[in-house]
Amino acid sequence: MKNKCLLSAWITSLFITLTACNNQPIPLVYNVENTSDGFPAIELPTLEQAVEIQTLPDPFAWADGSGRSTKFKDWKRRRSEIIQQMQHYELGPKPMVSKDSLEAWMDSDTLVVIVHEKGQTLTLRASIKYPEGEGPFPAIIGVGFPTGSLPREIFEERNIAGIAFNFTQVMSHTQKRGEEPINKLYPEHVAMGAYSAWPWGVSRLIDGLEIVGEASRIDLSHIGITGCSFAGKMALYAGAFDERIALTIAQEPGGGGMNSWRVSETLGNVETLGRTNRSWFLESMFQYAEKNVSRLPMDHHELAALIAPRALLVLGNPDYEWLAEESNYVSCQAARKVWEAFGIEDRMGFSIVADHMHCMLPESQYPEVEAFVDKFLLGKQEIDTHVTKAEMFKDVDYQKWMPWALE
Repeated sequence: MKNKCLLSAWITSLFITLTACNNQPIPLVYNVENTSDGFPAIELPTLEQAVEIQTLPDPFAWADGSGRSTKFKDWKRRRSEIIQQMQHYELGPKPMVSKDSLEAWMDSDTLVVIVHEKGQTLTLRASIKYPEGEGPFPAIIGVGFPTGSLPREIFEERNIAGIAFNFTQVMSHTQKRGEEPINKLYPEHVAMGAYSAWPWGVSRLIDGLEIVGEASRIDLSHIGITGCSFAGKMALYAGAFDERIALTIAQEPGGGGMNSWRVSETLGNVETLGRTNRSWFLESMFQYAEKNVSRLPMDHHELAALIAPRALLVLGNPDYEWLAEESNYVSCQAARKVWEAFGIEDRMGFSIVADHMHCMLPESQYPEVEAFVDKFLLGKQEIDTHVTKAEMFKDVDYQKWMPWALE
């Protein structure tokens, strides 16, 4: 009986997916970095001009106040608005790069990418740990290590390649503004935060894989990214700003990542907007600290929503107060409304589990990670990825933060 129910639920989900957009399937991934590029610039009010929004902003509401749309056909335009807001208020622009300004080749099992800009160059080298065989292989981009902080056996047992992203080749962990490798290419963007720079580097690796082509032995339609803690934030931003990434796994990203600035402000000794690392964001963002956080026109449930309609799994750990997992939980619930509106809620899940060290995946979370990997990197569509695990927050009234969800 259980199997029949699961089969029925899967068929229903598939039917919704196939019919959600004029009888066209909603893509699992795209072959361009940003499908939302080219939409008109929106008005971006100053702190003094901004209207206070005490609850989480409506991810479906147009920036000009002209209404809202939950239709998938309108999502590219809404993504454009959220990207403009995120980069204006928090990050600085993520520079666009022409393929004509790139060189790329394989040096044994290392991908080499050289970016040329204004007579300057920046070189990225990423080692790739391949499974046995010829490929092409699905791949996970891990921050620092081939599989990030996730157990490598999850990927190795599935013949998934691991690509290590050395973020220091772009910008150091605590940048010195104007003195980082990326600043040589873009001196006009000296104010940029690390969470604009690092995703830029991830995108250049994907560009390199595209240029190298078959020689990379990577299946470009099945690329994921993962990281933990500050690297979990990095994975989230990279997935949000590059639609060629099919699966984002953000492990314990904390404040500045999945968490809502507004919700975190109501909690205890946690990473609020005013307490996060200043080098990761625009200096100007910090004028929105504390009571001014409600004047931001967006929040981080909308950062996560930029990944839609692609797949996102968020992992949390309530054993560490600083991570503010209640804020993570509320923000996940709010973000998931976007996937739900498009009938693809199986593509967004969260699992917040206690009793383990920071960035050490407990066995209790293996099934969630394995399910998302199987479905979105291996293409096993029969796998159940409806994951909303956070038992310790079952009594939290997350609905009060999202009145728009009841409309």
